[in-house]
Amino acid sequence: MEELVGLREGSSGNPVTLQELWGPCPRIRRGIRGGLEWLKQKLFRVGEDWYFLMTLGVLMALISYAMSFTVGRVVRAHKWLYREIGEGHLLRYLSWAVYPIALVSFSSGFSQSITPFSGGSGIPELKTILSGVVLEDYLDIKNFGAKVVGLTCTLASGSTIFLGKVGPFVHLSVMMAAYLGRVRTATTGEPENKSKQNEMLVAAAAVGVATVFAAPFSGVLFSIEVMSSHFSVWDYWRGFFAATCGAFMFRLLAVFNSEQETITSLFKTNFRVDIPFDLPEIFFFVVLGAICGVLSCAYLFCQRMFLGFVKTNPLASKLLATSKPLYSALAALVLASITYPPGVGRFMASRRPTPPLPQLSMKEHLDTLFDNNSWALMTQNSSPPWPAEPDPQNLWFEWYHPRFTIFGTLTFFLVMKFWMLILATTIPIPAGYFMPIFIYGAAAFSGAVTHTISTALLAFEMTGQIVHALPVLMAVLAANAIAQSCQPSFYDGTIIVKKLPYLPWIRCRKISSHRVIVEHFMNCGVNTLAKDTPLEEVVKVVTSTDLAEYPLVESAESQILLGTVRRAALVQALQAEPLSRAPGHQQCLQDILATGCPVEPVTLLLSPETSLHQAHNLFELLNLQFLFVTSRGRAVGTVSWAELKKAISNLTNPPAPK
Repeated sequence: MEELVGLREGSSGNPVTLQELWGPCPRIRRGIRGGLEWLKQKLFRVGEDWYFLMTLGVLMALISYAMSFTVGRVVRAHKWLYREIGEGHLLRYLSWAVYPIALVSFSSGFSQSITPFSGGSGIPELKTILSGVVLEDYLDIKNFGAKVVGLTCTLASGSTIFLGKVGPFVHLSVMMAAYLGRVRTATTGEPENKSKQNEMLVAAAAVGVATVFAAPFSGVLFSIEVMSSHFSVWDYWRGFFAATCGAFMFRLLAVFNSEQETITSLFKTNFRVDIPFDLPEIFFFVVLGAICGVLSCAYLFCQRMFLGFVKTNPLASKLLATSKPLYSALAALVLASITYPPGVGRFMASRRPTPPLPQLSMKEHLDTLFDNNSWALMTQNSSPPWPAEPDPQNLWFEWYHPRFTIFGTLTFFLVMKFWMLILATTIPIPAGYFMPIFIYGAAAFSGAVTHTISTALLAFEMTGQIVHALPVLMAVLAANAIAQSCQPSFYDGTIIVKKLPYLPWIRCRKISSHRVIVEHFMNCGVNTLAKDTPLEEVVKVVTSTDLAEYPLVESAESQILLGTVRRAALVQALQAEPLSRAPGHQQCLQDILATGCPVEPVTLLLSPETSLHQAHNLFELLNLQFLFVTSRGRAVGTVSWAELKKAISNLTNPPAPK
């Protein structure tokens, strides 16, 4: 039945439904409808990106808090089981070891069965994606679910495995941003914009850090330093907005759950503010930074070598290829046996009263290390009693052991965790590697390992105090100066070992490096197609090569570059146009082009005189994979990542003279 319509008195003739005309309070309803329409227009004048970023931050904060809540309950259940199982050493050992082994094996098996891209932190692959390389299905939403479940199991294994969640949460945040972007594109009907997508992914990386540490400033700086080589100011504001929404929601949930009275920093400290440090202490801060830089070089070298050994060793590589859960279980067994509290674990922040209690959690480790107490003086002046449960105000007791001094347990902890962290990084499970190295050496060591300065700011945001800003920053700079001159970062090293396609930085900044030009390293073998090329020759070129596109030139003699022809379009045109055998008439490529085969213009070219630094900047800034080199319009060569990598390698390690 058709709806009846009428005209409102005094109207311009626009018909309205009779229900609207005769309904109650028509003027009020029209006013409300008009007000809502006005509000909608005003809100969307700001741009839908801001609502997108706010949604992303809130969602990731909810997921982060829910994961932390779940992990806390599972870890408490493990501690309860360990305490209540009895006095027998065998039962205690089994309760201590089987729990993390089962969780790690399930994490590896479940996540790898859903998708092979869910292992590790995900940051090396994200760096590759943001550099312009397409990794199929790496940002798929099914990977999101596999990583959430796997990461929860990894964290629930506790300090036995000693891994965090920063890297995976960056990956999860980027996957969520990619999914929301696809939903928005499908809803609005807009075409997919690659540039806009990259802007959202970079902002999402900041959200991943902010929703773990409630640190929006360091989250944005971390995404700038680690995720991208060139950063747009437009992304800067987007990243801050999304990260602030995520950090605020993450801490607000703690207040709602009565864990905090108000929104505070994650590891609140109470260092002296009036005179935080003496002037001579700055020298020792710099020395400490230099020591952390040297240790980071050793750690990065050993980690990369061991990861390469695992991939090339016949037994380890076979386990990783055919039975990842078994390899994970064996690695977890080694780590659990070492950290067993009645054994060696009693010297690694695990008390040895009766009954023995499990090790500190990662959060409790940071609470003790940020404690504003002189442990050596306190142990000399008192004989600390052993409470039945850890005292939150005196967690430093957990580092004390009658047979060792405080410095002895700290030294033993550092020595053991050095190689245990390296072993843990080879386990194929969703896990983050930033938190363990931050606990190991705080801002200086973690900054040197990741080649970032934002770790200094992260320490200030986590503790809520900035009084040590100058000495901490000097220590981080000293550590970075040593690490960056000797070793690639943790993420770049993983890219090298995994052989991911990635364009390295030009670390050689000598004046002579600016004299290297494109003519010195370009590929001179250009497979061009001239307009007068016979179709028989065109068919031979297409069938003998697998290039995605071919450069089109005016003629074989002039080599004047006109544009490019895509292989798919050329094959389709050749199939539609059968070869003519008419005497006296030879078909050429020009005939195919005249039938509608599209020729795409080349908008960006290199000159043989372009420097290596300029070419490298273009490739990084525009996420390019390939460029033609022309001289006075003539196609003389090509430059791709392969040529750039070889030129950069020759700068860093010059070949021996012949």
